[in-house]
Amino acid sequence: MEIGLASLGDLLPDPATGRCGTDAERHRSLVDQAVLAEQVGFDAIHLGEHHGSGYQLSAPAVVLAAIGERTSTLTLSTGVTLVANLDPVRVAEDYATVDALSGGRAEIVAGRGSLYARTFEYLGQDPRQSRALYNEHVGLLVRLLREENVSHPGPLRAPLDSFTSRPRPTRPIPVWLGGGLNAETPTLAGQMGLPLMLPSVFAPPDGFAPHIEAYRQAWAEAGHEGQPQLGAICHCHVDVTTQAARAAFQPHYSQYWNWVQDVVVAYTPRARKLPFDYDEMLAGPGLCGSPAEVIDRVGQWQAAVPLPITRFAFMFDLGGMPADRLMATIERFGTEVAPHIR
Repeated sequence: MEIGLASLGDLLPDPATGRCGTDAERHRSLVDQAVLAEQVGFDAIHLGEHHGSGYQLSAPAVVLAAIGERTSTLTLSTGVTLVANLDPVRVAEDYATVDALSGGRAEIVAGRGSLYARTFEYLGQDPRQSRALYNEHVGLLVRLLREENVSHPGPLRAPLDSFTSRPRPTRPIPVWLGGGLNAETPTLAGQMGLPLMLPSVFAPPDGFAPHIEAYRQAWAEAGHEGQPQLGAICHCHVDVTTQAARAAFQPHYSQYWNWVQDVVVAYTPRARKLPFDYDEMLAGPGLCGSPAEVIDRVGQWQAAVPLPITRFAFMFDLGGMPADRLMATIERFGTEVAPHIR
């Protein structure tokens, strides 16, 4: 199991002090977190992407390039790249550039972003076409990263005739598909022979089991060699004791959850706000406790899904978490948790 550090880049005040960092401080924190993560043994960094929703992180390729200059082994990945919204030619160019500068460490997790329907409207797109845009863009992106002289007939993206994106990546950049709230994206990942990253901050692990089975079945029916690869991501906080961890994490998790629910309701037609239940969250998509408890919970996650989790990413920096506490939990996770779950 590879271990990842994840961030979506929310910018919220510390519930205890009311202080809220600046946009610049938030972006600098992402780089500093990644540097520490590599030092304490993490394998990858996953950065999210949002547009117009209040999240600060909108250009993950730029931040990953900065991280690449201060690290040497960390895989530079996303969580997710909004492939349905973006032009696949530009995505190929951006991440091939990161790959070239970092010595072959770039990676893409390609997501549809349908939870935030108004993003499509902001970018001049019809959210009702999100699935068609996603499927077409993913197929073209994978080809652009693997092949030269690519021709593409459309219909949603303008046609290409024997086009080669530049720069060329140092190797075919790995592309994961991000999805699993329904069976469509897992099935597409299986058909294409691509790794699947679950949106597992939204639900308990056992809720994804039927969609993972759809992924495995599509992989087998397509005749791909090797085993399908599964990734997961969850919110996390670790402290010396479970009591200390739960007490420290609750105000940040609560603030973040309620803020996200407001964003979803504002950006998604017919969405409803879900109440925050701390115990329920920690029994599902959140991990919080002592190192021993978090190790045990990761084992429970693995036991709840029907494929081995080959990449597990953990998101520590939500809800205005102060820098000293954030860095302490990353270091503790890297030194006291990661060696046991790896």
